[in-house]
Amino acid sequence: MTIYECVQECAESLARTLTFAPRAAIILGTGLGGVVHNMKIARRIPFAQAPHFMGPTVAGHAGDLLFGHIEGIPVVVMQGRFHYYEGHSMAQVTLPVRVFKAMGAEMLIIVSASGGLDLSFRSGEIMLIEDHINFMGDSPLRGLTDSRLGDRFPDMSRPYDPQLMEFAQAAAREANVRLHSGVYAAVSGPNLETRAETRMLKLLGASAVGMSTVPEVITAAQVGLRALGFAVITNVNDPEAMAPLALEMVVANAQMAEVAVSAVVSGVFRRLNAP
Repeated sequence: MTIYECVQECAESLARTLTFAPRAAIILGTGLGGVVHNMKIARRIPFAQAPHFMGPTVAGHAGDLLFGHIEGIPVVVMQGRFHYYEGHSMAQVTLPVRVFKAMGAEMLIIVSASGGLDLSFRSGEIMLIEDHINFMGDSPLRGLTDSRLGDRFPDMSRPYDPQLMEFAQAAAREANVRLHSGVYAAVSGPNLETRAETRMLKLLGASAVGMSTVPEVITAAQVGLRALGFAVITNVNDPEAMAPLALEMVVANAQMAEVAVSAVVSGVFRRLNAP
């Protein structure tokens, strides 16, 4: 099957189980499945029951699609995600973005566990992604020629929606949440960065580093979804004092931010509904 056919089959299958179409899609990364505190859940569908979705292979990813409402806005939430480092193709990693668009979504919010490169950051804090650098060595658009999937050469001058970023900053102030902002660097992983790589990323202007987000945002630009990204800081990478980091610590530190992220996302949705 072509990518387009896979997208349509999955979108139609999921839509048959629902009485509403999602207006927004949210993808939650490692340890962040709890960012649904303010969601009224109407339906839960395991990835295994969604055509062409894969099961998660990483701790901290529940592997469920949640459909419901946040602040009255119909949403689909992906509890967990697919990573390039799991061995999936870029087409597989970004399939959910295309499916959500086909189901009616107009915007995409991505929340990712990330390593902080700015030494003023602290574990459990949140960075609003203003821009990104793709160090993954691949693009989800490579080789795509099917015009039904979108423009082959989408503009990336503003991949993150300016109005949604303003809403996020206002929501953070309202909720008394410290919200940093900066550039996110995406690497393929799954190994963590060396001291030299950390210095390089900092020198190039990155404030946080992770192993996801960028493929989905590139795809969102292609299909016409407004994108908003948050990097949850799970550790701070000081190249002069690097310490070993275990996945269990990443998950635990990501979970520290769940309530704060929920509050900011809810604030964004309230502003979307405002007259």
